[in-house]
Amino acid sequence: MSRRPQILPLALVLLLVSGCATTVFTSTWKAPDVQGVSPVGKSVAAVFVTGNESRRRSAEDILVADLNARGAHGIAAYTVLPQGGHTASEQARASLKQAGAEAVVVMRVVGRDTRVTYWPGYAMPAYYNGFGPIWGYGWGVAYQPGYLQTDQEVSVETLVYSMKSDKLLWASTSRTTNPRGIDSLVSEVAEATAKQMQKQGFLAP
Repeated sequence: MSRRPQILPLALVLLLVSGCATTVFTSTWKAPDVQGVSPVGKSVAAVFVTGNESRRRSAEDILVADLNARGAHGIAAYTVLPQGGHTASEQARASLKQAGAEAVVVMRVVGRDTRVTYWPGYAMPAYYNGFGPIWGYGWGVAYQPGYLQTDQEVSVETLVYSMKSDKLLWASTSRTTNPRGIDSLVSEVAEATAKQMQKQGFLAP
């Protein structure tokens, strides 16, 4: 009896890959005199910059949950600065410091693009020296037609400031492909950013 090879069609592989959000960094920067910062026990304010108040609150809650999971005390900025962008910068800084924030994480979407990729079709050769081989092998390597794949790419800027020195400690721009929504985007970028910070020695393990 011939045995059909277990070949996963390329189109299915690409579909599975493209269905998952992925985040990569296009640029990163950290203050050269800052090494191994630990969030444990520190009060850190989370700010998500957007004109949509409901999205802002949801995103800041996600950032706070991520900060708390890392041992920090997260403060959602909307609980301190309900007016968001309508608050003057000096007033916002004073209010955040009064709330006990030692640092501030600021996240905002800075770009969104659509990328269309064409994947050409392909056909694998089959064996014709007998009915068994063509029957068992042919089904697994049938022709796969070409198709277009559309991906959404969202760029996010993440900044970390020290409230004590009013100094930028970390800056990065990331690109996430096919996020499932704003909550998924914020959660994934926060996780990826923490890993990148650890990799570059900014965040203590």
